[in-house]
Amino acid sequence: MDFRNILVPVNGTPSDAEALRLACKLAREAKSKILVVYVVEIRRSLPLDVRLDTEISKGEDTLTRAEQVVEEEEYQAEAALLQAREVGPAIVEEAVEREADVIIMGFGYKSRFGEFSLGDAVPYVLKNANCPVILYRLPTKKASQRLDTEQNS
Repeated sequence: MDFRNILVPVNGTPSDAEALRLACKLAREAKSKILVVYVVEIRRSLPLDVRLDTEISKGEDTLTRAEQVVEEEEYQAEAALLQAREVGPAIVEEAVEREADVIIMGFGYKSRFGEFSLGDAVPYVLKNANCPVILYRLPTKKASQRLDTEQNS
């Protein structure tokens, strides 16, 4: 697996750090470029170029934390803040524009109506990306607690 360009979408959740660490490990082997993106989702009732200061600030903070994780791994990344109607299509379009060889997405354990859910963006990216997609899901709280108990025994 020779990935020259690695795209890592972040959204401010704990899974971001693990996806970035994985990206750094893969990047180091091939001396790849890492691009970290945060997508500000713009409601259809607003113009696409509207300035949502709160959301932009959250995105900038998330990208700053992402850059810190990459620096801790002794690597470098380029960061980009995007505005789009939907997150999934924005990620796929950015992957095409940046000629990404792989997308690494982290996500936490989500449930919708009591069932495991990937949300909206992950299935879209899996279905439409023109490159491989690696998903990093954090363990469930139960699995995490079980692992902690086993490690402390």
